[in-house]
Amino acid sequence: MTNGIRKVKTSDLELKDRLVSIQRVTKVTKGGRTFSFSAIVIVGDENGIVGHGLGKAKEVTTAIAKGVEDAKKNLVKVPIMHGTIPHEQLAKFGGAKVFLKPASEGTGVKAGGAMRAVLESVGVKNVLAKSKGSSNPHNLVKATFAALLELRDAHTVAQQRSVSLDKVFNG
Repeated sequence: MTNGIRKVKTSDLELKDRLVSIQRVTKVTKGGRTFSFSAIVIVGDENGIVGHGLGKAKEVTTAIAKGVEDAKKNLVKVPIMHGTIPHEQLAKFGGAKVFLKPASEGTGVKAGGAMRAVLESVGVKNVLAKSKGSSNPHNLVKATFAALLELRDAHTVAQQRSVSLDKVFNG
């Protein structure tokens, strides 16, 4: 990510958590099978700040709690303009490919599965999204995050190019 990751501190934020998926994992030993759980959790304030985490434990509730704690350590800021994203973005992580496209007011979040949880936690109200390739929730969440971190608003573009906002829009 060339534009730098925009890390955020957790202090005084009203974060809501969403459970993306939970898997029961089995370890086979000579004494039998040992079950544990892994949970992918998304936390966000629905105003541009979001994070994802993975928690593993013997019980479901403990795994979710660990996932929430991990997600709070990975919070990032995402530019949102008028309830949608500033521009189209394509991203890939592992076998999962993600395409995000801004949408007009009233469209809603047209996304599936793990992508929907991430986009709603960010606070995007109108977006068109397509996932191609793998539907693995781990990789889909990470690909969606990669796409969101590549987004830049007009002010950031102007600042990085050292030009005025008018020049960004008028070329």
